[in-house]
Amino acid sequence: MPSARNKKALPPVTDEALALIASWFRTLAEPSRLKILRALEEGGELNISELVEATGLTQANVSRHVQSLVDAGMVGRRKEGLTVICFIADPSITELCDNVCSNLLKRLSQQVKKLGGA
Repeated sequence: MPSARNKKALPPVTDEALALIASWFRTLAEPSRLKILRALEEGGELNISELVEATGLTQANVSRHVQSLVDAGMVGRRKEGLTVICFIADPSITELCDNVCSNLLKRLSQQVKKLGGA
């Protein structure tokens, strides 16, 4: 682990900015929203019906969670006729989720080894 002297200096962050950051992360704290993000990552642009099918959620839940993801800037949507098409608007969200999943897999693997598993 790098010492405190070797770390790069972080810019100052106001309490208001920290509150916004916390709100953004709270958006990700809902498993249904993670399902939607994963479906969009795997399927590309999907309409609401396709998201319902991919996630197993109801249409009302998908619509509500997509709205939260849109408000957070993670997902975008556009209308094609009467159909709403959803897509990942912020590619960094995919990188973040990939990093978290990789980290969790490493930690779980280490725990299995400690317990004498394969």
